[in-house]
Formats: sequence, C-alpha cells, structure tokens
Amino acid sequence: MPLHRALPALVRDPLAALVRFAEEADGQVVRLNLGTFRPYLVSHPDHLQQVLRDRVANYPRDEQGLLWRPVRRVVGEAILVAEGSTWESTRGALQPLFTAKRAETLVDRMAEAIGMAVDDWAEPARQGRTVDGADELKRIVLTTTMRVLFADRISLVDAYRVSAALDTVTTAMLPRLLAPFVPYSVPMPGDRAFHGAVRTIDEVVLPIVRQALAHPTDDDDIVATLCRPRPDGRVPDEYQIRGDVVAMFSTATETTIALLSWLWPVLEKHPEVATRLHAEVERVVGDGPVRREHLPQLTYGRMVLDELLRLYPAGWLIPRTAAADDELGGVRIPAGATVLVSPYVTQRMATFWDDPTRFDPERFAPDRPRRRYRYAYFPFGGGPHQCLGQYLFLLEAQLIVSTVLSRYRFRLGAPADLTPRLGASLSPRQRSMLSLSAIQRPVAQ
Repeated sequence: MPLHRALPALVRDPLAALVRFAEEADGQVVRLNLGTFRPYLVSHPDHLQQVLRDRVANYPRDEQGLLWRPVRRVVGEAILVAEGSTWESTRGALQPLFTAKRAETLVDRMAEAIGMAVDDWAEPARQGRTVDGADELKRIVLTTTMRVLFADRISLVDAYRVSAALDTVTTAMLPRLLAPFVPYSVPMPGDRAFHGAVRTIDEVVLPIVRQALAHPTDDDDIVATLCRPRPDGRVPDEYQIRGDVVAMFSTATETTIALLSWLWPVLEKHPEVATRLHAEVERVVGDGPVRREHLPQLTYGRMVLDELLRLYPAGWLIPRTAAADDELGGVRIPAGATVLVSPYVTQRMATFWDDPTRFDPERFAPDRPRRRYRYAYFPFGGGPHQCLGQYLFLLEAQLIVSTVLSRYRFRLGAPADLTPRLGASLSPRQRSMLSLSAIQRPVAQ
C-alpha cells in the first residue's frame, strides 16, 4: 500500500482504513508504506492462526515494538506483555484462579455485588434524573471486581484512581501509537500526562503489594496469589508483582467496561434487539435477582454479547514482531518486521462475514453451522496468549446485562452514535446519558 494512499487514510480514520486495505487485498498480506515504518497487515484467518498459534514463537510481543513499548512503561514485564519464562511463570500462578470450574463458584458472589451496585439506580430513576452510562458501568464493574477478584484489598476510591490513570494512559499513548518511529527522547503530546498517570498507579498499588508481601496469606485473590512464590519456584520482586497487579486490574475491569459501553447505543439503534433481549430476561429472570441457574437459559443475551465482541472488540490491535524470516500466504516477512493483527479488521471483512457491518446476533445462534475459519472470530486473541479470564468475563457481562434489564428500561438522551474512540481499548466516542425507568410489575393478589 503506497505512502500516498496509506498514510492519509490512516490519519483520517485508522480503523476504516485498515478494514479497507484488508478487503481490497481479499485477505492477503498487505505491507503498509508509512515512510520509515512499514508494517505488514495480516487479516486472513489461516495466516492469523500461523502468527498467533502455529508459529507463535516466531511472533513475540517485542518490547521495542508498536504498542508493547508504551504498555511496558506502565506494567513492566507483566503477564500482559511478557514472553518466555517470565510469562509462563506468571500465567502458571494465575491460571487456577480463572478456570471454568472456579469461575462458576464466583457467579453467586458476582451476582450479589452487581445487584447491590444496580440498587443505586433506584433513586435517579424515581427522580427522573439522567445517569452517565459509562460512569455507571465503571462503578458496577469496579465494585464487583474489587470485591470478588481482589478481596477488597484495593478500595473503591483507589480503584477509581487507578482506572482514571489507565484512561489517561490510553489517551496519552495514542500519539506514540500513531508515530512509533519517533524516539522516546523526543517529547510528544501526552507524555507529561502519561508519566503523571504512572505515578498515580504506583502510589496506589505499591503499598498494597508491600503490605501483602509483609503479611502473606493463603487467600485466593489476585494480589495474594501474585505475592507467593510462583509454581516454578520463582520469587518475583515487588515491581514485578506491581506490574502483574496493574495488568490484571486492567484486563479484569477496562475490557468489560469498554465492551458493555457499546450496549446502550447499540440497543437504542436496534430496538428490535432490545425488545427481544428484554423479553428473554423477563421470561427467565422475572422480578427476582439473576442467579447462576439463569445464565444457561439467557441464550439470546449471550448472542448479543458475542456480536458486540465481533463488531467492537476492546483489544482491537495485536502487534507482533517477526523474530526470524518467515512466509505468510506467499509473502516474505523479514526478521524484525512488525506484523499487525486486528480482530476489528478480520471480524468486519465481507470476505468472511455476510453483511459484516450489520449488528446481527443471529450469527451466533446455537443452531447456526460452524464457521469455516477458526480465526475469523478471535475477540480474546488466540493461541497460548489467549485472554486468561475470558470465561469469567462472559459470565460477569451476562450478569450485568441481565440484572440491569430485569429492573429498568432506558433511553439515550441523544441519537445513538456508534463512532468508536480510538485508544488501547475501543469504546464509543459518544457519552451515553441514560434516562431510566423502573419496570413496573403487577402486584400479586
């Protein structure tokens, strides 16, 4: 893709440009000429499987590469970005916390915490006050996650501070993402805010880590687990633990918030989906609290979440660096080259999806034929680096959506706008101001 086409298109609308480049190449590997930076865009599921799974050792998360370098400035050698023995050691420690069996044991605690957080909507609904949908989602997710996964070691106040700092990091690192060829010795917009946010994270997390190291326990929360010697005998220092705590905080909260923030504008834009979703929740849950046994019956709700993950994956870009020369689809990939993998791109390509920009949960109906390509849909990544907590994430998201819709109807204060805001995660540009109305059910005689 020549410079005169690639660069202006990416500056104007990076997401649309990447999808268009991949479509024009019909899924073949595309080299983007961006001057001194010339990455390869990989979008075909067969090629993605090679990068993410079959030849994963040849495509590491290079510490000097696009995205990973600024992320490492926040979390160090944490599980989110580490490779090799460091990554294996941390993943081995955390894996037991995120098995499907253990996730099932957390459902009741999550449901209770979510229900209590949603209780706070009663007053604004009664008074006719609007609420900020994104802020409310953040409150619900932070309350639930700090209680269930972090055993309240991080207070809600401090969780807000870390979350705000991570939001700042996401915005502040964007200029570096768009201009990865600029040396870090050259100041860029966002650098000062970035460093301030990292200091805030340190002020919150390091004392908590030091306290846990000084008073070890057998608890199974994330902080206590990370503070123990790893299964391979490694004893991490406090900065390694601090990085892993921040990485797990981010993946356990920001991903859920980013994805569910699309729920409000999508349901406003597609009232037929909202009607069917409300009907299912009413039939399955009724006027009681959402419980563990309800989740397998909320099939349409799960289909809606899967379609949200297809169109609006929070982790929209997964850059890798070729460690050695390779070939993908007949295209030579030289050692040191940056390879761009994007769930957003592949999951919106007409080559692999019918009418790809249409929001259609029926694509994920249980009776639909199996997709031809495994990696046509990979919102949680793939291969050994696939998201550790994806099963727990889906349970939590189902609980939040079902709890909210079992109690309230809502309207957006402005026409729905599905324009994304670009950052490390993908979220709507529009602020979703919601007018809530409590569901009125007939009183039993």
